[in-house]
Amino acid sequence: MSEEQKSSGISIEKEMQQSYLDYAMSVIIGRALPDVRDGLKPVHRRILFGMHEQKNDYNKPYKKSARIVGEVIGKFHPHGDSAVYDAIVRMAQNFAMRYPLVDGQGNFGSIDGDSPAAMRYTEVRMKKISHEILADLEKETVDFIPNYDESIYEPVVMPTRMPALLVNGSSGIAVGMATNIPPHNLTEVSDALVALIDNPEITIDEIMEIIPGPDFPTGGIIYGVNGIRDAYHTGRGIIKVRSEIFEEQDGSGTVLVSNEIPYQVNKARLIEKIAELQRDKVIEGIRYVRDESDKDGIRVAVALKKDAIPEVVKNQLYKHTQFEISFGINFLAVVDRKPEQMNIKEILSHFVRHRREVVIRRTKFDLRKAEARAHILEGLKIALDNIDEVVALIRASNSPEEAKTGLIEKFSLSEKQAQAILDMRLQRLTGLERNKIEEEYQALLKDIAWYRRILTEEPLVYQIIKDEITQIKSEFGDERRTRIVASTADIDIEDLIAREEMVVTVTRTGYIKRTPLSTYQSQKRGGKGKIAMSVREEDFIAHLFVASTHDMFLFFTNFGKVYWSKVYELPEAQRSGKGKALVNLLDLQEGEELATILNVPSFEEDHYLLMATKNGFVKKTDLMAYSRPRAGGIIALDLGEDDELIAVRMTNGSKDVFLGSKNGKVIRFKESDVRPTGRVSRGVIGLRMEDDDAIVGVGVSERDDKTVFAATEFGYGKKTFFDAYPLRHRGGKGVINIKTSGRNGNVVDMLLLDENDDIMLISDRGKLIRMSASDISSVGRNTLGVRLINLSDDEKLIGAARIDEKEEDCEEGLCMEDNDDDSLKKYVDSSDE
Repeated sequence: MSEEQKSSGISIEKEMQQSYLDYAMSVIIGRALPDVRDGLKPVHRRILFGMHEQKNDYNKPYKKSARIVGEVIGKFHPHGDSAVYDAIVRMAQNFAMRYPLVDGQGNFGSIDGDSPAAMRYTEVRMKKISHEILADLEKETVDFIPNYDESIYEPVVMPTRMPALLVNGSSGIAVGMATNIPPHNLTEVSDALVALIDNPEITIDEIMEIIPGPDFPTGGIIYGVNGIRDAYHTGRGIIKVRSEIFEEQDGSGTVLVSNEIPYQVNKARLIEKIAELQRDKVIEGIRYVRDESDKDGIRVAVALKKDAIPEVVKNQLYKHTQFEISFGINFLAVVDRKPEQMNIKEILSHFVRHRREVVIRRTKFDLRKAEARAHILEGLKIALDNIDEVVALIRASNSPEEAKTGLIEKFSLSEKQAQAILDMRLQRLTGLERNKIEEEYQALLKDIAWYRRILTEEPLVYQIIKDEITQIKSEFGDERRTRIVASTADIDIEDLIAREEMVVTVTRTGYIKRTPLSTYQSQKRGGKGKIAMSVREEDFIAHLFVASTHDMFLFFTNFGKVYWSKVYELPEAQRSGKGKALVNLLDLQEGEELATILNVPSFEEDHYLLMATKNGFVKKTDLMAYSRPRAGGIIALDLGEDDELIAVRMTNGSKDVFLGSKNGKVIRFKESDVRPTGRVSRGVIGLRMEDDDAIVGVGVSERDDKTVFAATEFGYGKKTFFDAYPLRHRGGKGVINIKTSGRNGNVVDMLLLDENDDIMLISDRGKLIRMSASDISSVGRNTLGVRLINLSDDEKLIGAARIDEKEEDCEEGLCMEDNDDDSLKKYVDSSDE
């Protein structure tokens, strides 16, 4: 702080704080938030007042928008012309305001986001309903304040008869706060105001029976009432708004059509988004999407392919596009020059109080005017009753002032009465005019009595308010446009997805796809196999799994993270297609690769996930710890340095665990040897290995009639019965499972098999072979095994998967064209039962 500042006694901190608060309150009160009484922001209030001053009424000719903008910025609104014109444009758009306040002529923009024409081209005038906002403004019903240069005066608030805050809503961002009030139906709000006046103790739930929710100018459907209830009770809530989509038929199939879009949604961008989702195959089954809107209204058409399920596509449109939006309600407005959050009853109550004040001030004004006029008429009556004397007095006077003084003294008149007699025209002396004066006087006496009664009888004030609200409702009220549904009652997409077994393949470079299992047929041992995926020269299939379209997949990565997806959400492709990049489906980090996929039909208690790492660690964690999906995935376990997650298996806590290494070792131990730990723990040693060894296969089982299958990189393999593997404690070095000689190469996978299982083998060139487990010889542990698949010289086996096959009757339509084993097949991950 400088010496000058110190000497002046000014604290920079206090000055900055006060200056910022002053600025914030200026934005809040003078720009961003509406007044709870008339529901208008300053710019809208000044626009209407400027149009009123220009006599730009609904029944008068249009005026150039530029003329109104100049009136407003020149006299009342010290901001740019674009801010004023943008506000005028919005007040004229029937898709932006439930009850537009400006009648525009020319191009005022569109729901597609098109810009309006320049203000020099468009013309405006007030809508008839706007006059209800300005009604009685000249009767001193509201206070006036000087404008920004103190040359003229402007109203602080409008004496509106229409509850504009709720009827047209408002949105604005101030400093540290924002408001977002949705529009409502005028008929419903009017009825609620009448109900509130009749019963000040009315509850918000009773108000909701009259006002069930917002009513948007663009229609739509509000799904669920909880968000409405929260907003009406607390001032804050979130509602879900969606378009109604119905089905039509054309010559080529089904067309999904919508004649409305949610409030504040840009139609052109909505259609572009649908086309983008169609192009990227996020939503499949769409032939085309086009905008068929015309002067008669909105029409968005989405044509479907013949095999598409309309309800599925409809729900996907709601999920991925702005056919469904969330609208956050925030009832924040200025009350007594301070921002305040209110419930709906408080908003209605503030409007009623404002109307009470307006009616009382208007009545006082009318009473003053009536009494002043009656006073004049009393003087005229005296003059008419004594007309000869009055005329003589005036003729004898030398000046008007002398005549006025003489009238005051002779007939005991006031100065105003005497002046009115002097200003009276001779035609008022006729009998007809005398009767008119008498009739006017008697009518004024009745009016005066009525005004005094209003000011003394409070119930009469509220009756007037009710009558005026009812009159507004009858003249401008209309039917509700937005429907409200108590619950979403969505059709579950899974119920519409056919249950089908899928082969899910993932390449080394991260391409994933699903293909119907029926695409592949069983072959005998030693066959040539079938191409499962068309891959580039440098790519190969790294993982293969089989599961139902309804299954939940947990994607575990080598970094020890887990992601979620339903099988039907994975991209479907033909047998030779390469699929879609995994990075477009999962939020993977650089260097993160898929390690394994686990099929979880449902998350249940007393189930565990057993994980094994490359370095021989195992960890057991409750399945429920992984039941809450997150878009960016969650940590599955803590990995040590230079370690990777290899495989994950689902268990019940009482199975035997088999760990197989690439050097041909296997250890078998009880699952109970591994105590359950938390989600982010590291686990314990399962198999102690040599430095050049690593875990390649994990299996769990509680049956002894299975066999341990091993496959090597050069296409050889074998089965060995369980009893050949002694039960040890975890942490041992294991026993030999298969010889990893020069002929065999290293072990690439280890599975636990039943005799009726099928096996799928995959090579790094994308070659796939499917064979029955019964075709593979069962031999001892310390053996070489037999040939499983013919590989070329530079080709290697990279993985295997087990299929649990159940034969079905071919007459059921489940068989393949060229064999008899195409039945419902449920994939059980490589060691599950």
